[in-house]
Amino acid sequence: MTINQEKNIQTPPAKDSPPAGGISMGVFIPAIILICAVLIWGLVFTTSFQSVATAAFDWTVDSVGWVFILAATTFVAFVLWLALSKYGNVRLGGDGEKPTFRTTSWISMMFAAGMGIGLMFYGVSEPLAHFVDAPPGTDGGVTTAMATTTFHWTAHAWAVYAVVGLALALTAYRFGGRHLISSAFTPLIGEKRANGWQGKVLDVLAIFATVFGTAASLGLGALQIRGGLQQTGTVTSESIAVVIGIIVVLGLCFVASAVSGVERGIQLLSNINMILAIVMVVFILVFSGAAVFMLDLIPASIGAYIDTFFAMSARTGATADGTAGDWLSGWTVFYWAWWISWSPFVGMFLARISRGRTIREFVVGVLIVPSVLSIVWFSVLGGAALNLELGGEDIYGDGDATVQLFSLFNHIPLTGVLSFLAIVLVAIFFITGADSASIIMASMSQFGAEEPKRGIVVLWGTLTAGVAILMLLPGLSEGDPSSALESLQNLTIIAASPFVLVLAFLCVSILKSLRSDPFITEKIYAMPQSQQDKIIAERAAARVVGSTSSDDEESTT
Repeated sequence: MTINQEKNIQTPPAKDSPPAGGISMGVFIPAIILICAVLIWGLVFTTSFQSVATAAFDWTVDSVGWVFILAATTFVAFVLWLALSKYGNVRLGGDGEKPTFRTTSWISMMFAAGMGIGLMFYGVSEPLAHFVDAPPGTDGGVTTAMATTTFHWTAHAWAVYAVVGLALALTAYRFGGRHLISSAFTPLIGEKRANGWQGKVLDVLAIFATVFGTAASLGLGALQIRGGLQQTGTVTSESIAVVIGIIVVLGLCFVASAVSGVERGIQLLSNINMILAIVMVVFILVFSGAAVFMLDLIPASIGAYIDTFFAMSARTGATADGTAGDWLSGWTVFYWAWWISWSPFVGMFLARISRGRTIREFVVGVLIVPSVLSIVWFSVLGGAALNLELGGEDIYGDGDATVQLFSLFNHIPLTGVLSFLAIVLVAIFFITGADSASIIMASMSQFGAEEPKRGIVVLWGTLTAGVAILMLLPGLSEGDPSSALESLQNLTIIAASPFVLVLAFLCVSILKSLRSDPFITEKIYAMPQSQQDKIIAERAAARVVGSTSSDDEESTT
C-alpha cells in the first residue's frame, strides 16, 4: 500500500467519486436484463427452461460438485489462518480506530444475521432426515444426525460470509474504497479494471447470486407457510395458486416495509422476530418433556462434529462406493451453494457492523457466535423431534419437510398458538430477508450507496419474488412439496456456480492487500503495545494536520 493509500484510511471518498444515489448503469442495466431474461424464459418458455436447467444442474453436480466441497473447506482454513497469523492484528479501519458498536450490540446483530427462514425450515426436518436416512458412509444414529446438521450450519457457512465481510470491510474502511465486490478486487486486478467492465461483471455476478439465494429462502418460507396453514386446517388446497398467493401477499408487505425505511421497517420487524424466536425455543425446551435430552445434545453435537469434521469435509461423489452424489446435491453441495449465493448480502452486513474490529476479533466473533446459536437451535427443535421419534411417534411422516415442524407442535401444549407463532416468524423472516437483500442489491446498483433509492430497492425485491415463483414452478406443477424443494435446490446450485470462483480470487485479493499494508510491512504488529499506540497517535495527528493544510490551501485557491 502506498503512502497515499495509507492517508486515505480514515478520509471520505475522493471528490471524483460517483454522486450519492447515482445509478451505475453498467451494473444495473445488465443485471436487470439478465434477471428479466431468466424470468421470461422460465415463465413463458417453461419446458425449454426446465430442460436446460436440468442439464445444467446435472453437469454442475457431476463435474464441479467437488469444487464446492473443496472451496468451502478452503475458506474455513483461510479465515482461521488469517486470524491466527500476524494479519489478525490488522483493524477493519484506521490503526487507532475503535469499534463502531459495543461488543454486546455487535454480538446481538450477528445473532439476528444468523437467524432466518432456513433455521425455521430445517430446524426439525434436517436432524430427522439424517436420523431416518443416514448420510452415505456413516452408521447413522442421533449423534451422526446432529453432527451432520452442525457441519452444514456452522463454520463452513460463516467462513463463506467472513471472506466477503473481510474483503468489503478492509476495502471500505481501511483502504478508502466502496462497498462493492469490484472494489475489493482492486489489489488483484488494479483500480482501472476494478472500475471498468471487469469490475462491473463482478458486481453483476454478485447481484445475480444474491437474487437466486434470496429467492431460494423466500421459496422455502412460502412452502413452510403453506404446510402450516394446511396442518392447522386454514387451507386445504395444495395448488400452485396458494404458494404464489403467499409470495404475493408477503411481497406486498415487503414493499410496505421497504417504503417505510430501514429504521421503522427492518429494525422493528427484526426486533419482534428475535423476541418471538426466543419465546418459541424456550417454550419448546420447557414444555416438550425432553429438556435434559436436548441439553445433552449440545455437547454431544459439538463433540461428534469435531470428531468427524475431516470425514464430512472430504465427502464427495466418490464416497460410499460412488453413491453419495445424489445425497450431496440435496444437502452439502446445496448448502455450500446457498451460503455462497447469500455471501454478498450477509458479508456486506457483517462488514458494516464490524468497523474498527481487528481481523482476529472479526473471525472469532463471526465463526463462533452464529455457530453456537445454530447448535442450540437445532438441539432444541431437532432434539425435541428426535426424542419423540425415538419414543415411537412419527414426526418424520412421509418426509415432507414443510410440515414436520408443525407435526412436532402436535405433541406440545398450545399447539395452535405455536403453529401460529411459527407462521408469523417465517412470514417476518420472509419480509425482512427480502427487504435487507434488496437494499444490498440496490446498493450494488448505485456504486455501493449506504442508503439506496427506495424505488430501486422495491424493484429488486419484486424481481426476487418473481424468481422465487419461477424456482418453485417445476415442483409445484407436480403437486409434490419435495419436488418443489428439489427445484429450489437445483437452481440455487446453478446460480451460485460462477460466484464460487469470485470468492476464491477474493481470498487472494485480501492477502495481497494485507501484505502491502504498512502495519505489516513496517512490522508495527510486532512492537510492544505502548510503542504501537505512540506510532498510531503520531500518524493520526499528522493526518489531521495534513488534512487541515489541504483544506486551507483549497480555501485560499
